[in-house]
Formats: sequence, C-alpha cells, structure tokens
Amino acid sequence: ADCAVLIVAAGTGEFEAGISKNGQTREHALLAFTLGVKQLIVGVNKMDSTEPPYSEARFEEIKKEVSNYIKKIGYNPAAVAFVPISGWNGDNMLEPSDKMPWFKGWNIDRKEGKAEGKCLIEALDAILPPSRPTDKPLRLPLQDVYKIGGIGTVPVGRVETGVLKPGMVVTFAPVNLTTEVKSVEMHHEALQEAVPGDNVGFNVKNVSVKELRRGYVAGDSKNNPPKAAADFTAQV
Repeated sequence: ADCAVLIVAAGTGEFEAGISKNGQTREHALLAFTLGVKQLIVGVNKMDSTEPPYSEARFEEIKKEVSNYIKKIGYNPAAVAFVPISGWNGDNMLEPSDKMPWFKGWNIDRKEGKAEGKCLIEALDAILPPSRPTDKPLRLPLQDVYKIGGIGTVPVGRVETGVLKPGMVVTFAPVNLTTEVKSVEMHHEALQEAVPGDNVGFNVKNVSVKELRRGYVAGDSKNNPPKAAADFTAQV
C-alpha cells in the first residue's frame, strides 16, 4: 500500500485500550511501518463521544500520545496529518465541521513540500504517489491460477516491478517454465500493458493449470528472469 490511515477511537477508555501495550493502535501502526507503508494519516474518530463532545483537550492529548509512539516506530510526526473526525456524523470527513471551531486544520511538512487542509479527504489527496518501478525487470508473484472455459489457463497476481504486455514471453520461477502471454486483463478489461500495483489476470499459451501454482513468480524471459537464490536478506 502507498498510504495507511490509522483510525484512533477518541472515546473515554477506547483510546487508552488501543494505545496500551498490546493495543490495536500500536499494533496497526507498527504493522504499517514494518510492511513498508511510508505515508501515514491519523484519523481521531468518535469525536462526538468524548467528554465533553468534540473536546479539543482530548484531541490534543491523543495527538501527543500517538505522535510520540509513531516517532519511536520510525515515522516523522511532522509529516503525518492528524484529523479529528466523527465517521458516524460525517464531521471533518468530506467537509469542515462546525462542531469543532477550535480545529484550524492539519498541516504537514515533508521534504517534497508542505500541505494543509481541514478534512480527511484532503489529507488523502495530499498523499504523494510513489514512483512505480517500471524500469526494473518484471516480477509478478502469482496469487492464484484459474482455468476459464473458452480462454484457457489464467494466472492472476500483482505486478511488483517491470511491465507485463500481451505477446511477451514469460518465464515462471522456480519451475523454469516459459510461455507466451496471449492477453492481459484487469477488472475484465483488456490492457496493452500492466504496471506495478496492477492486479491482473493474464492468459498463457499451452500451459495447464496443474503446471502453475500460487507463489510462482513470472518474469520476462529476455530481461533478467527470476531465478532461485541460495540466500537472501530480510527484515524480520
């Protein structure tokens, strides 16, 4: 994912449970960072159920606590928008709420520039689209393989790097099986090319469903196809 929206409940006792040692707020923030999600938005939800309702003091308390925690994980709090919202009532979701006149808006500062706004949707719009690694060799891990009547064998998966095009000759690792891609589809529409981030199905020639399985990786046979590795480095 390119961005995570961490929803924190502002209700009495709810925030405390989430930020406690084994709470979900901590767990989800840590998961997002560990999975490589670089951009974060914090939605402080249920502002209608604080004591008193729509309490500025409660929002500031939560903002301070969560900022301290996400900083320890590795996020820069200055680049994270904190938005007080009520999903139930729609406050500060799509347009500014008149229930929180004290909230002058969120503002973030990052090396790519500054951004500011009042609502959650504006914070989403301020997310920077990451550069897609289209220049790297194709890597497409298979999530599933289907047999579709009248079409044939259709592996599906997400393009991680590179580009997949109809007519390309692909190699599947680790079985070293090579075949031609007849067509590429996303959401039942034919594509001329699939780029990183696209979840696609692609029809392959003369390969049975039994020869492919989830976990295999497709690559371009002419450009550094995937091979088995003796060892690899990973962050645990």
